[in-house]
Amino acid sequence: MRFLKLLVLYAGLAMGANPAAAGETGALIAAATGDMTKLRFHAEPRAVPQTVFHDADGRKVTLADYRGKHVVLNFWALWCAPCVREMPALDRLDAALGGANFEVVTVATGRNARPAVDTFFVDKKLNHLPKLFDPKMALAREIGARGLPVTILINPEGREIARMEGEAHWDKEPALSLMRAWMSGS
Repeated sequence: MRFLKLLVLYAGLAMGANPAAAGETGALIAAATGDMTKLRFHAEPRAVPQTVFHDADGRKVTLADYRGKHVVLNFWALWCAPCVREMPALDRLDAALGGANFEVVTVATGRNARPAVDTFFVDKKLNHLPKLFDPKMALAREIGARGLPVTILINPEGREIARMEGEAHWDKEPALSLMRAWMSGS
């Protein structure tokens, strides 16, 4: 049995695994249940692009503006049915955990008319999410979003640690537990 453990460790090191990174994300991977098992954690945190996108008033925003926080970055669009279904859960996640150390950052990517987004936010009672826009999909393209929705976890150092393609129940206990573990350093 000891030989098998050493063999697995050696194989991981030979393939470039970083034991320190595995320790950081290993607890999160182990804590992932339900929808959160769809998160793909990276062996090493990845740099995120500093591509400019805009807030609802047209002001320039970059991901560097969120440094110091645990960020759940979500790319969505009004024409994307899974995105539309997922937005209320993201709003509830931010209502539950948002604050000085945690924020859900939703970016409408592609063609999403501001008035239609405003109406959507009112109709769905989205009170905790920011209205951010990436109309030419520049940020989505730079970050490697291949489809929608895509959600990316960004650590307080401003580096991507995991991503999920597809929708999830962000307001249910598996997500809430995982986010709490992430914020506590587990």
